[in-house]
Amino acid sequence: MKQEQIMEIHWSLIWQVTFVGSVATALIDVAAWARGRWMGVPGPNWGLVARWVLGLLQGRLMLGAGGKKMPPRGFESALGWMFHYAVGGALAFGLWGIVGAGWLQAPAFGLSLGYGVLTVVLPFCLLQPAMGLGFAARKTAFPWRARLNSLITHGLFGFGLFLGSALLQVISAR
Repeated sequence: MKQEQIMEIHWSLIWQVTFVGSVATALIDVAAWARGRWMGVPGPNWGLVARWVLGLLQGRLMLGAGGKKMPPRGFESALGWMFHYAVGGALAFGLWGIVGAGWLQAPAFGLSLGYGVLTVVLPFCLLQPAMGLGFAARKTAFPWRARLNSLITHGLFGFGLFLGSALLQVISAR
């Protein structure tokens, strides 16, 4: 195989996995919007997440109450949304790294859903504690509601991985 062909395959795979991760992330965003609109469940504050990310760059592992009380900076929301989609893409690459590119050509519902549900360890063990909510949201007013919301969200992410892979097949067939 020529060098140009290898690079073309490489970039094609990167585009495909990024597309699938973006579809999955967009699906959970649509669901969060719908839950907020029709059920009154507030969605994530990506600006606050960006504030945490900026704190990481300064060596602070936890946001702390002071960070939550600071007035938002103009770019925080955009940075938070970019971080959110970057994580979605990284998680899609994680699935690719575990099972290979075969799931892109032959989407498997159970695999995608199971992987999505397993990714709930990230908010339970990393993001929620870092935001001062405790392990698996144990410091919230309704921990089981927050946990269930996280499980549903990450299950939807897994379904989105399946859906994105299926869409990729439709696009590739044209």
